[in-house]
Amino acid sequence: MSSLDYQTIDYQTIAQIHNLQKQTASLLLYQSILKNPVGETFIQLLQSLSKNDVNEIECIQAYSNWFKTIASRNISWQEYIISQIIKDDNPFSKQVQQRKLTDLSPTLISAAKHDLQILQNLYQCSSQKISQWIQTIAKLEKPPIAWELQLRKEEVIYKKLINLENWADAIETLATHYHQNGTGLFAESIAFEWRNGQLLTITYPDPVELKELVGYEFQKDTLIKNTEFLLAGYSALNILLYGSRGSGKSSLIKALLNEYSQRNLRLVEVAKSDLKDLPLIAEKLRDIPQKFIIFVDDLSFEEDDDTFKALKVVLEGNLTARPANVVVYATSNRRHLIREFFNDRPRPKDSDEVHNWDTVQEKLSFSDRFGLTLTFEPANQDTYLTIVRHLAKQAKINLNSEDLDYQALQWATRHNGRSGRTARQFIDFLKANLAVFEKY
Repeated sequence: MSSLDYQTIDYQTIAQIHNLQKQTASLLLYQSILKNPVGETFIQLLQSLSKNDVNEIECIQAYSNWFKTIASRNISWQEYIISQIIKDDNPFSKQVQQRKLTDLSPTLISAAKHDLQILQNLYQCSSQKISQWIQTIAKLEKPPIAWELQLRKEEVIYKKLINLENWADAIETLATHYHQNGTGLFAESIAFEWRNGQLLTITYPDPVELKELVGYEFQKDTLIKNTEFLLAGYSALNILLYGSRGSGKSSLIKALLNEYSQRNLRLVEVAKSDLKDLPLIAEKLRDIPQKFIIFVDDLSFEEDDDTFKALKVVLEGNLTARPANVVVYATSNRRHLIREFFNDRPRPKDSDEVHNWDTVQEKLSFSDRFGLTLTFEPANQDTYLTIVRHLAKQAKINLNSEDLDYQALQWATRHNGRSGRTARQFIDFLKANLAVFEKY
């Protein structure tokens, strides 16, 4: 290829790149789509390619950085663009969660449409095309490997955007999606934890399902009903799940998330050490379209622990109304959540606090602040064996019932006693043992 051919192709290519740079700089609402490693390395690549005094090595390195960044996420460039759009936090996506599209400012809607058209141009900028740009500008004998991956998502919003000639026409579909599914972290994950003043996603939530849990049917049905009330927009009660260790209290709450996440249920786990932040967490969740279970596991307080007051605010409210989309589900091994000793009780001669008895009663009755208390009695032999048989059937363990029962009872005696947790541990061990050693 002659020098003139290179100059002609360079000019045409650089004009395309300059145009793309201008468009990305013109984003009015969706700028944050490119403010992450994939987007930032893409912008750096465009900058390297568009310089007047092009450094060929710099261009190749910029392409390599972008390639590695997007490959590490194992998504296509097209999937990346759409996934960022549907979870982006911006004035349009936030406002349309709380108001009808027709009630928004026409200027805001116009800005959103403007950005969607630019993002469509980015979407159409294929990895193959970028690879060819590198070959042309860096004067390589052949183009570098292009990052190609099929778009794998099946959600309606993905299909809608892929098939539209003009993404500005997707404004109503996007508005509906934002209203139903939220944005940011809440569109990205179903389970969260509050740590050091921040809400963090849980990448691998416990996959336990309701169908795995047997033995406490009344408690299970009551919890399901209350959660259905929450999802339907009715007043739902805060619930304390009280009972013996290993009875499945925590598993039942986690299973609700897996059952109802498709109906926009989300779970936020809060450690006891972070209970002081509960009012703040509830306020952060108030205006989010999803419904939330705040999950507090193994709840109890020492006598001099004042963090119960923060939980009390969330359970009962104060001058600010309780968020309608939030409930607290807590588990505990204690019926009375605040430990009390006999020598803590006020004596007749004690005059340090006029209302000392009132203070004691407030602490002792704290569990009554929950709308419901579900009690999980220790599993008797029949309940324990029912759980074992159910789990064995799900695990496709082929043992006659007498052998299964005998081994299950032996396991309970030698280990942690009869409970749902013990049954699960026994079945996990038995399944692995049969799989590994049955050939012997």
